[in-house]
Amino acid sequence: MDKFQIGLLAMSMGVFLIALRIQIGVALGIVSFFGIAAILGWRPAWGIVTAIPFNFVGDWNLTAIPMFLLMGYIAFATKLTAGLFQAMRVVLSRLPGGLAIASVAACAFLSAASGSSVAVSAAMARIATPEMLKYRYDPGLAAGVIASAGTLGSMIPPSLLMVLYGYFAEVSIAKMFMAGFIPGILSALMFAGMIITRVKLNPALAPPVEETFDEAQKKAAFADVWPLPVLIIGTLVGIFIGWFTPTEGAAVGAVLAILLAWVKGTLSMDAMKEAIVSTLSGTSSIFMVVIGTALLAKMTALTGLPDGIAQWLFSLGSDQTTFIIMVVILYLIMGCFLDSVSILLLTMPIIMPIARAVGADLIWFGIVLVKLLEIGLVTPPVGLNVFVMKSALGNLIPLTTIFRGVTWFVITDGITLALIIFFPWLSLVLPSMMK
Repeated sequence: MDKFQIGLLAMSMGVFLIALRIQIGVALGIVSFFGIAAILGWRPAWGIVTAIPFNFVGDWNLTAIPMFLLMGYIAFATKLTAGLFQAMRVVLSRLPGGLAIASVAACAFLSAASGSSVAVSAAMARIATPEMLKYRYDPGLAAGVIASAGTLGSMIPPSLLMVLYGYFAEVSIAKMFMAGFIPGILSALMFAGMIITRVKLNPALAPPVEETFDEAQKKAAFADVWPLPVLIIGTLVGIFIGWFTPTEGAAVGAVLAILLAWVKGTLSMDAMKEAIVSTLSGTSSIFMVVIGTALLAKMTALTGLPDGIAQWLFSLGSDQTTFIIMVVILYLIMGCFLDSVSILLLTMPIIMPIARAVGADLIWFGIVLVKLLEIGLVTPPVGLNVFVMKSALGNLIPLTTIFRGVTWFVITDGITLALIIFFPWLSLVLPSMMK
């Protein structure tokens, strides 16, 4: 058996183990170890398996992941984000489907303070969905808007997916963050436009909410959320103007979140414990996949598998358009079965050499991938954000209703994806302004 066949067999076994519900990082680590052993021998395989995890997990750039997670979890645990939906409601509730649009806006702001789609959806599910149901909103819309708008956490910086992509693609993470702004805002506006259009065509989806707010209520609503824009601006602006790197900015954001919670009077030992435990759990899950993927990348490089796949793709068409179409199909299929971090890291060793070969701009290509991963977060049968919604809501709304509710948002995201692909400047105009 030659090296290429060993690579194909190892990849096939990896897919088989993942189908058996073995943790993805473990599955990739196992097949990579045996693949490397089959090529180089047992002793070199042991050496690689012991060296690569330490080198990757100990890399300074990846410390941005636990720091951004900590920043977001501190913001949630200390209730820095608690009044955000109410503030957006004051501004937007009079629009057709106003509470749903307020939910989209709130999710967009939360995304800029978290970077985790799951955390955004979980936080907003308990706040906004019951309010929409109270005003007789369609249950599918009430749940679907949170599950879908929660995915904005993948696009609007700081984004953990962008950190991982930037690291493995060897592109500027700061430029990736900047590139995500316009597509992220565009995604939120497209959601809002779709909601308004549907409600105008079918007012029963979201009956008008007759609410009036006096000046005192408006001031109280916005006074409650002032720490959030301070946190967002203090973290991201410093990164964009070059005061500190994304990794340093993540640490600054975590410290700033603690200081803001202390000033607001919501900092407590219980809140800090909750944030730290959640950060450790999330970081461990991500790094397990990172280690498995690093080993997989080494194994595939030894087998020549990426070159073989690249040659096969070039035989079908060597242009960038053909490559993007194939990536879109691949990611949409994988998004039905795997979580976004796993998809990104599992495919990077294969698709990145091809992306470079066809001359794709790697910043723009990263935004396309992140958008595809957003869609995968709500597509059945896995749809991680949908199951997060179901867990947060309990028996309030059936799972099938939530999946029905996200259908219109998936279609809207498909249109947004097409705009990002056909108009690369949407992703590239802001990064081009950076030094």
